[in-house]
Amino acid sequence: MSIYQTHLKNRQTQENKAVELIISLAKLAQQNVNVLFFGERVLLSVVDILAKHNEHGLDIADSLAFITELNVTDTTVDLGQALKLGKKASEFGNGVAIASTDVVLYGFGRIGRILARLLMSGAASDKGLQLKAIVVRPAGDGDLQKRGSLLERDSVHGWFDGSVEIDTENNGMIVNGRFIKVIYASDPSEIDYTAYGLDNVLVIDNTGKWKDEAGLGKHLESKGVKKVLLTAPAKGEIKNIVYGVNHHTIGKDTLVSAASCTTNAITPILKVLHDTYGIANGHMETIHAFTNDQNLVDNYHKSERRGRAAPLNMVMTSTGAASAVAKAIPELKGKLTGSAIRVPTPNVSLAILNLNFEKAVDSTDKLNAFIKAQADSEQWQQQIDYSDSSEAVSTDFVGSQKVAIFDAKATIATDNRATLYVWYDNEMGYSTQVIRVAEVMASNG
Repeated sequence: MSIYQTHLKNRQTQENKAVELIISLAKLAQQNVNVLFFGERVLLSVVDILAKHNEHGLDIADSLAFITELNVTDTTVDLGQALKLGKKASEFGNGVAIASTDVVLYGFGRIGRILARLLMSGAASDKGLQLKAIVVRPAGDGDLQKRGSLLERDSVHGWFDGSVEIDTENNGMIVNGRFIKVIYASDPSEIDYTAYGLDNVLVIDNTGKWKDEAGLGKHLESKGVKKVLLTAPAKGEIKNIVYGVNHHTIGKDTLVSAASCTTNAITPILKVLHDTYGIANGHMETIHAFTNDQNLVDNYHKSERRGRAAPLNMVMTSTGAASAVAKAIPELKGKLTGSAIRVPTPNVSLAILNLNFEKAVDSTDKLNAFIKAQADSEQWQQQIDYSDSSEAVSTDFVGSQKVAIFDAKATIATDNRATLYVWYDNEMGYSTQVIRVAEVMASNG
């Protein structure tokens, strides 16, 4: 048998085992078991499953044996971590079933549509967060079709992995077999969600229009609303939450902010660094993709510089991300400054952290090894990724569901100082964090 034939036969054997694994995973999904692979959701795809095993040097036969023996319900199991740590299926027990929670997306822009994709990507039998409606401003004829098309096609993230049908008669969309009502309103006070059969609703506000208790609280005055999650930094006493860092403080709060994409990208890494080395002070600069807030061509804008054409200019602007970190890590209050430059790319941004530490970090290699260990840990694997490629560029991270990708090749460290580079998909990575915060809010009743 030739080398080629041997490789082909081995590949076919692996593919057959991947099919068996997919069948087992599908059965677990019916038991409300969420199987992750080093913090990432496992796609029921032969190619994806084999790629994940090859990436981490794991044997698919071991995964199949583990999953076959797993007998649990209503829980999450990280298959990759279990194999890496040598755990047995018998060590895992049943979890607590999470009651289904009606979710309404108030606003359907960049973040709203990505949230919709994430919420609708699971099996129809999935429990937990249930996207039931979208609220947008009143519009003219053909609006439903345009909304559906924008969900289905995306210039940055590509085609939606599923089906989108327009239900004109019921003024909604059927996405992957599930109906989503489209509600037209100019203000939260106009809506009675119970009229649409919705109650105890979790509203995710993507408009950024209301950021304080008085404004965001309008949602709570709408009949049927129980809690509100803002996808922007909040003002006043509303908690700014970065999942993985301070989500345990949410409690029974009815108004919560998921902070900003940049705050979510830098806070987990700042947390692990501060806990180990102590951050004395520092400066954060974000090289940020342009957003819909900017103009396509030079025109009036209420903010300084943002009126200049976004696709043609690097635009210096402000960011509250550095100061917002202190809301998640109070010990860093007053220790960080921040600024931003918007650049002519549509997605994926880069945070540059210039930090002074209380303890010596010694060298670039030691600091990189420390971050690599955090990225591989079960505690931080969903937030922090690690890139060791000298060829990596921004488009490599489009679609990454890790909120921060540490670029090890760019690290500069000596004595008590370091300059670190952190990539982040400011749309997809941030949206995964929003979903996690929403799940905590739903679970807290």
